[in-house]
Amino acid sequence: MERAEKGAFIEGLNTVFSNTGVVVVARYTGLSVAEMTTLRKRMRAVGAGTKVVKNRLAKRALAGTAAEPIADLFKGPTLVAYSDDPVAAPKVATEFAKTNEKLVVIGGAMGSTTLNAEGIKALATLPSLDELRAKILGMIQTPATRIAAVLGAPGAQIARVLNAYASKDQAAA
Repeated sequence: MERAEKGAFIEGLNTVFSNTGVVVVARYTGLSVAEMTTLRKRMRAVGAGTKVVKNRLAKRALAGTAAEPIADLFKGPTLVAYSDDPVAAPKVATEFAKTNEKLVVIGGAMGSTTLNAEGIKALATLPSLDELRAKILGMIQTPATRIAAVLGAPGAQIARVLNAYASKDQAAA
């Protein structure tokens, strides 16, 4: 990489560290190109991104960001996964690491909060923003359907009672 390319890479990575909701740092020793491509596709599918980083450049990019305390994680072959959704990148990285022991999640950051591997796994177990939105929408709609059912029930019950009396009168006549 030439000096100008390094500067552009550092600037782009600095933007990632500054503006994303979560950053996951992982070791990828032994991953094949096909496995790395699969991981990148899964990340893109949920709106996340991945970058293989040079540790020295990553540490420079971290300078001045809220995620600066994770600089110690950058040793050996390092991969950075990131997303605006605080759950997307950790979920994909953790699921991929379960099926492929060559990817090891070592930590990350969510804003200024430094996370260890267990913190990333805890984030991965949370529902995504889309899932939470669906649950909230369901909770909002449920009372409305229940109210409609409760309001409709007395009228239906009265109609059944009247129908029963009418049938009883017809049977007696």
